[in-house]
Parts: sequence; C-alpha cells; structure tokens
Amino acid sequence: MQIRELIDTAPVPGGEELRLFRRGDEYIIAIGGNELMSSRMSGSEEALAVMSCERLASTANAHLLIGGYGMGFTLRAALAALGPDAEVTVAELVPAIIGWARGPMATLAAGCLDDPRVDLVIGDVAAVIAEGRGRYDAILLDVDNGPDGLTRAANDGLYSPAGLAAAKAALRPRGTLAIWSAAPDARFARRLAGAGFRVEEVGVRARAGGKGARHIIWFAHRG
Repeated sequence: MQIRELIDTAPVPGGEELRLFRRGDEYIIAIGGNELMSSRMSGSEEALAVMSCERLASTANAHLLIGGYGMGFTLRAALAALGPDAEVTVAELVPAIIGWARGPMATLAAGCLDDPRVDLVIGDVAAVIAEGRGRYDAILLDVDNGPDGLTRAANDGLYSPAGLAAAKAALRPRGTLAIWSAAPDARFARRLAGAGFRVEEVGVRARAGGKGARHIIWFAHRG
C-alpha cells in the first residue's frame, strides 16, 4: 500500500488550512479530514468546462471566468474547447494553489497558466464578479464543495440571492452561470430559478468514462 506523503500546507483566508499530499503519482488536496480534490478524479471538473462551452453562442472569442483553479482540470478543458481569440479569467483565492501548479504539480498543469488567453487573478472570485458587469459569456464556479461549503464561511455569499444577482449582472445577454457541486441541493436549484435564471441540472461522474461518485452541475442561463 502506498503511503500518503504531505508535500505542503497553505492557509485559506477566513478558513482552515489546505494540505497537499502525494501518493504515488496521485496528488490530493485536503482540508481537515476531507479530500477536496484528487488528480485521479477529473471527470466532473472537465465536464464543467466542456458542457459550458457547448452552451456558448460561439467559442471563437468568448470570455469565461473560472472561479477556483483547483488542479487546473476545468481550465485545461476550457482552453481545449475555445478558439484562439477567446479569453479566460481565472480567480484563485489561495496563492499557494498556483505555487503548487507551477511547482510539484507542474506536469499536471501542463503549462495551462502560461497560455496567452489566460488572465490569472489572485483574489476572491466574488470581487471579480462584482467588478465585471456585462463582461462574461460564462462564469464557471468550482468554489469550495458547491453551495454546501467546507473551506470558508464567506464562500456562502457566492450562492446567496445577492451573490447570484451579482453573477447575473456580470454575464452578457444569454450568458451562463455554471456551478459545480459535490451533491444535489433542491433548495439551491429553486434559488437559482428565483434569481431569474433558466436552470438545467446535470449529473456527472467524478471520473472520466462515467465512473466514480455522482456530482452535479447547474447551468443557469440568463435571458
């Protein structure tokens, strides 16, 4: 049995400490006793990007905002689906996450942060949303564990009525807010509809090939 080796730790503003582990060729980011993400389970994060891009009017010059870099699966999938004139803004709250992507997980990152279409912002995605009125064709949120958060209480604001109104204002007409979640949440789905979005709820698997736990992506479309 392979031993899980602690590589580094990082504070989360207003939350608990993140820990980066390596087990063989697998990387794991954990908080407390919970594994937030693993390099072996990329399917639903990639689906977040691929399915969002499928819902764009055009992938040629779209502008996407990705909230939460994680292990970069969503960013890499988005870049593969978008045209050369597209733009992807990535907002990551924890600087060490980017340090890990450029350091111990550089092979996994595969240079995606150096793509000329990427604009990296170290900061809270809520602040980026608030400053982006009418700017984005799609906003992709993979922040915390979804609406039922683990890492910091302030993340709840993203999924509040005020947070959803801010996201809607930051979208261009016919834009889409896509939200990843580890589990279903009927009350949150109703909140999205109450915010004036047309809502799709899609189940996706944690691993490629339809394997692993079932996660949820909501696609909330602005009229």
